[in-house]
Amino acid sequence: MKKTWLALAFGSALFLAACGGGDDEANDTNTGTDETTTEETTDNGGTADTGAGEEIVMDSCVTCHGGNLQGMGNTPSLADVGTRLSEDEILDVILNGRGGMPGGLLQGEDAEAAAAWLATQK
Repeated sequence: MKKTWLALAFGSALFLAACGGGDDEANDTNTGTDETTTEETTDNGGTADTGAGEEIVMDSCVTCHGGNLQGMGNTPSLADVGTRLSEDEILDVILNGRGGMPGGLLQGEDAEAAAAWLATQK
């Protein structure tokens, strides 16, 4: 019985660590002095920094969706997500979750930038 609980606790910890968001600001060492960014008009009328969106996606999504965003196991590919979902739909999934993906892994401007960049992936 103890082994079952230990395995369950360890498995849960691995899952949460793989999909975790955490405090990205504490780990952000980029000073922004040499980064080139691209602004793109979003579906909701604003502008999003697609360069930052790519960085956010690569920092936050590759653990579950794969290094090339190809999808892994039960997670869908994000490499062409812009052909299947609009920017607003992608943002909704990021904020509210869908299927096995929990909502709220990204918030605010980070979620908007990630959705804008992902919408360009076709």
